[in-house]
Amino acid sequence: MSASSFRLFVKSATQVVLVCRNGEKYLTRDGMQTLAVIENGSVLIGHDGLIKAVGPADIIESQFKGAKFDSVLDASGMCVLPVSLVDAHTHPLAGATYMEVQEAGGGIHFTVSHSRSATERQLLDGLKRRLERMMRAGTTLVECKSGYGLELDTELKMLRVTNSATNSLPIGISATYYGAHAVPKGKTMEEATQNIVAVQLPKIKTQIASGELQVDNIDVFCEKGVFDLNSTRCILQAGKDMGLNINFHGDELHPMNSAHLGAELGALAISHLEEMTNDGIAAMAKAKTSAVLLPTTAYILRLSPPRARDMLDTGVIVALGSDFNPNVYCCSMPMVMHLAGVLMKMSMPEALAASTINAAYALNCSHMHGSLEIGKQGDLVIINAPRWEHLVYQFGGHQELIRYVIIKGEIVYENDKVLNL
Repeated sequence: MSASSFRLFVKSATQVVLVCRNGEKYLTRDGMQTLAVIENGSVLIGHDGLIKAVGPADIIESQFKGAKFDSVLDASGMCVLPVSLVDAHTHPLAGATYMEVQEAGGGIHFTVSHSRSATERQLLDGLKRRLERMMRAGTTLVECKSGYGLELDTELKMLRVTNSATNSLPIGISATYYGAHAVPKGKTMEEATQNIVAVQLPKIKTQIASGELQVDNIDVFCEKGVFDLNSTRCILQAGKDMGLNINFHGDELHPMNSAHLGAELGALAISHLEEMTNDGIAAMAKAKTSAVLLPTTAYILRLSPPRARDMLDTGVIVALGSDFNPNVYCCSMPMVMHLAGVLMKMSMPEALAASTINAAYALNCSHMHGSLEIGKQGDLVIINAPRWEHLVYQFGGHQELIRYVIIKGEIVYENDKVLNL
C-alpha cells in the first residue's frame, strides 16, 4: 500500500476484542457468548477519528508498511477493547424505600430545588467532573438525562448544560429529556402530563429545530404513584412524534405492563425492569426493544435483580448501565459488568456485549459505536492484562488495569501508574 498518514496505530496487542465482525447492530443469545476476538492484533485509526483497519498484527504491519502515524502505541502484553458505554440515570434516594422518600417529599424533589437554584456554570462544573471520572473508567459514550427541573426553564437549563458538556469534553453524550421524572409538588399527574405535552415538548421541539438544543431521547418514570400507563403513553408518543427515541423507566418497583407499552410504541429501550412479567419479556424480544439493566440499583436498594437470564434466553437485547445518581454513585462500567455477573448470573462475554454493542443499540448509536470494526468511531480502552476478562473479573481493579482511554483516535486518558499482573 502506498504511503499514507493516520492518527493512531495501536500495534501488537495480545488481544483485540472486536465484539462484532459482521456489522451486527446488537447481539442476543449465543452471539453474546462468542465474541469476536483477534489474538495478537493491531488497530489503525484515521485523522477523521474512524477505524481504518483492524486485524492480525502481521497483516496490518505488512499492509501499511511505510505509512505515517501521528502516534504509535505498542500494546504488547495488553488488551484492546471497545468498552464505551454507561447509562447515566438519576434517582437520588436515601434512607427508605423509593416511594417512602417520595411520599415524604424528599429524594427527587430535594434535588429539584437545588437544580432550580443552581447556575448553569455550577451544573456544568459538576457534570464535567463526573464525566471525566467515567472516562477514566473506560466510558467513551454516556447517556445523560435531565429530570431535576420538572418545569420548563430548569429542564431547558439542564439540557443546555448537557449540550455544553458535549462541546467541551471528548466523551460522547446522548441527551435525554426527562421532564416526567416525578410529578411536581402542587400538581396532579394529569396536570403534569398536560404541561409536558402542551408546554415543555413544543418549546424543546422549537429549540431543536433552531439548532439551540440537541436532544436524542425521551424518558418517563412509569411507576405507581408517579406516571401511570396512560400518561406515560401520551408523553412518549408526543416525544416520538417529534423525532425523539423512546428510552424510559419501567416495571422497576411494581409490574406496570411497561414492557408491553414499550413494545407497542416501538421503544428503543426500557430501563430497570425488575418487575417485568414473562409476557413482557416475550413482547420486548419480539419488538427488539432493548432492556437496559442496572445491577447497581438492585445492589444499593436491596431489590431483587432483573431476570437477566430469562431475558437472555428469550432473545431480548440486554444492555447494561450504571444508573449513576447521588444514591447509586457509580462511575465505573467495569464494576457494573462485575455486578451483572454476580447478581444477574450473566457471563463475562454477555456482560461485555451488553456494555458495548447492545448499550450502543439502546442509544441508537450501534452503527458507529460498540465494536471495533472498520468505519466505526475509533474509541477504545487498552488494559494492562493478558486477557480482556480481567477488566470484568477484578472487582474495583480497573484503576490499576486501564492504561489508555482513546476517543476518535486521540488519547484522552493515560495512566502511568498501572500495575503488572
